[in-house]
Amino acid sequence: MADDHEMVNEFVGKEIDRLDGYKVTYQAKNGKDLIEQLQYNYLPDLVILDMDMPVMDGRATAKWFRKNYPEIPIIALTTYDSEVLTIMLIQLGVRGVVTKDMRIHDLKRAIETIARNEFFFSNQRLVNLLKPTTKDILLANNISLNEKELTFLKLICCDLCYKEIAQQMELSVRTVEKFRDALLAKLNAKSKTGLVTYAIKKGIVSKDDY
Repeated sequence: MADDHEMVNEFVGKEIDRLDGYKVTYQAKNGKDLIEQLQYNYLPDLVILDMDMPVMDGRATAKWFRKNYPEIPIIALTTYDSEVLTIMLIQLGVRGVVTKDMRIHDLKRAIETIARNEFFFSNQRLVNLLKPTTKDILLANNISLNEKELTFLKLICCDLCYKEIAQQMELSVRTVEKFRDALLAKLNAKSKTGLVTYAIKKGIVSKDDY
């Protein structure tokens, strides 16, 4: 596991060691530290990553594991439950997401669920959002997006607020909000999460963009 907070590492590590059948083999302060500790003839069965770490954060570390050891499942630790972040983590191959205000039995449930080769997310409906549907295929065949619409979708996938998107697109916040509403109607989406899901499904943003 990797977390830059020593107390979290120590507490969670001890609790995992108390679980029947599990033992923490590596504890690191960031992703780079974790990778450097790995003994390639003794790889872990599961990795727990804090998303917000210095030097090499959880997202970058998950990318590294996806490229080098895609068979090793990952649980992401986050400080807040963001639907956009969760969707992106699913695309990175993360098998579970738990928040840091969890109780230890929630983490135990996450570990046991992933050990069964299943997924564990605080918001399970997000997993289904990424499954292609007939409606998605029809939308892909009948809808074209202009350059500004594509730019907006790419920016919204970066989990930026509308003020930040407005600054990058050199528009007012009110104009961006109107732009968002028009795009929601055009794509038959109900929320920001729907727009992000559409962009990821259609390849408007790739896994390497986040």
